[in-house]
Parts: sequence; structure tokens; C-alpha cells
Amino acid sequence: MKHSKIDPNSLELVDKVVTIKRVTKVVKGGRNMRFSALVVVGDNNGHVGVGLGKAAEIPEAIRKGKEDAAKKLVAVPLDTNGSIPHDFMGKFGGASILLKKAPEGTGIIAGGPARIVCEVAGIRNIRTKSLGSNNKQNVVLATIDALSQLKTPEEVAANRGKSVEEVLG
Repeated sequence: MKHSKIDPNSLELVDKVVTIKRVTKVVKGGRNMRFSALVVVGDNNGHVGVGLGKAAEIPEAIRKGKEDAAKKLVAVPLDTNGSIPHDFMGKFGGASILLKKAPEGTGIIAGGPARIVCEVAGIRNIRTKSLGSNNKQNVVLATIDALSQLKTPEEVAANRGKSVEEVLG
């Protein structure tokens, strides 16, 4: 995943917690309980990031997750009707996710983890299908992977040395 240099301080970031897990480490004196929080942050306008925070208390784990996510923001190209410019498939670990462009009025048709990422990124119309693993962390990271690799028609046209009309057909 490419992380562009986006200044998190210049954006109004909203955050959503995807999962909180209780993690246990067995040691000589008994069990050490800690918490792991998967947090997605975004500005509802084409920027989204995901972070993992681990701590002894839940609020501290969420705070660390927010900080981690703000460092890893990616820019998401959006078209005029609040959807993605083209269909794309993202992969991370055993999870794959198919993102499909949708017309105005479709809304966000997505499963739990992918829905959170799309909402926070500011996508208004999209259809998704989660394939493979249902592990929430991997599904979120696969969605971020797909969103980070999307290209606008202008970028594709510039790469190919053609006009935007020729690329769009």
C-alpha cells in the first residue's frame, strides 16, 4: 500500500472503531489481559486510513489506533456521483474485496468492515463483495488496498498519452 504524504492536522478527521479484541498473554504468574482496537479514520471527503492500537485499557487502545490511522492516510479518487472511478479488487492476506462503481441513489451496499471504510472515506454510492476470509482486520486492509490503487481517468489518460475522452471511450 502506498501512503501519500497527507497532513492529518489539516483535515477534520472522524473515527470509527471496527473491532475491539481482548488479547491474553499467558505468563508464569498467570494471564496478562490487554486490548487491541482496529480504528478507521477519514474526512468524509476522499481520505481514509486504518490503524491498530494495543493497550491495557480500551480507551487508550482506541486513542493509539486513531494516531496510527492518521499517519497512514490514503487519498481516494471520487467521481461526480460520490462513487469510485472504476471497479477494482483489493487483497490482503486471505481476504479479497471487490469494489464496484455504482450510480447515484445506490447507497453503500457493503458488509460491516468494508461499509465502515467506505462511509468514512466519503463514498456515497458503491457495491462491494467480500471474498475469501471474513477476518475483519484483513477485510478492512483489503478495502484500503483497493481504494489506494484506484486511478482517476485523468491519471490513466496521462500515463497512456491519450485524451480523457479516448480513455473513457
